Amino acid sequence: MKKKIIVLGAGLVGKAMALDLAKDFDVTSVDINDQALASLSASGVKTQKLDFSNLDILKSTITDFDLVVGAVPGFMGFQTAKAVIESGKNMVDISFFPEDPFLLDDLAKKNNVTIVTDCGVAPGMGNIILGYHNKRMQIDTYECLVGGLPVVREWPYEYKAVFSPIDVIEEYIRPARYVQNGAIVTKEALSDPELIHFDGVGTLESWNSDGLRSLIKTMPNIPNMIEKTLRYPGCIEYLRVLRDTGFFSYDEVEVKGAKVRPVDVTAKLLFPKWKLKPGEEEFTVMRIVINGKEEGKSKKYEYYLYDKTDKNGILSMARTTGYTCTGAVHLVIDNKFTRKGINPPEFLGEEASHFEFMVNYLKERDVIYRVTNPS
Repeated sequence: MKKKIIVLGAGLVGKAMALDLAKDFDVTSVDINDQALASLSASGVKTQKLDFSNLDILKSTITDFDLVVGAVPGFMGFQTAKAVIESGKNMVDISFFPEDPFLLDDLAKKNNVTIVTDCGVAPGMGNIILGYHNKRMQIDTYECLVGGLPVVREWPYEYKAVFSPIDVIEEYIRPARYVQNGAIVTKEALSDPELIHFDGVGTLESWNSDGLRSLIKTMPNIPNMIEKTLRYPGCIEYLRVLRDTGFFSYDEVEVKGAKVRPVDVTAKLLFPKWKLKPGEEEFTVMRIVINGKEEGKSKKYEYYLYDKTDKNGILSMARTTGYTCTGAVHLVIDNKFTRKGINPPEFLGEEASHFEFMVNYLKERDVIYRVTNPS
């Protein structure tokens, strides 16, 4: 009998994960959006309408499943993960919630469950790569540059969102933390822009974002770590203007007697402009550079990912994010990764067999990380 998996969220990434997992497991996809569920149902995946904000119903719904996959919006992620833990279920999650996941570590251990958080592309596969090398060398610097962009640049933003618009906006307002000479440095998001050339893409603009997340806590031995987001050149100026004018603010303002949060209005207005049109292609680009010493000698590893929407129309960001998550699902549900408590992806990458499984799992799905180690 096939093991039963429930996928919370049937958005673009949730759908890709449900379809991938349905090849090997009995999968049910749940969401509050009828249209999203209809698309999956037509593909042969079981579906069920569910309001995630009702935690009691959520807990009763997941009772009969062997594992939970989380693909809910970030603002719902923490409470959803907590409910899953309280239900005694293992979980692999990509909701990228803003709260510290280790706040749930004691609860997860008490309930004897394995929870893998932030298991996407970055954070996600980048952490897995770093976790692998951190066990095998003395790392001095880790740099991750990553972005998902439309192939066709369309004025004014030259950007399209695969995730929830508010989750994307969070990246533009959350203070960016990185590690320099062993100290945590905090700067505003969108700071320190830099133009960088990428093979197959051209020139992109990088800027500070808060993508290190758990690595700041789990990798205190690495003195220099940074992640920066990539966009087409010029996009950052539009974002700065919107942010500094207050359009991304969560503080309510009064408009004609009604109180509204500017961020909600902005997300509503931006979503149509950021939504991919039918047939429109996008790509994911990521470059990771790791420098340090291995067996007493200087060593440099460079990983490069360039991935586009596939021939079946599955978006690159859904593939690179979703298939990292589904790969981790296989490791957890097959009892190959069994560490109890909260597990950011770097823990998953420490074991060579797990790392190799993930690289091969993604390669089988044409998500290929090319690695060079010239030094």
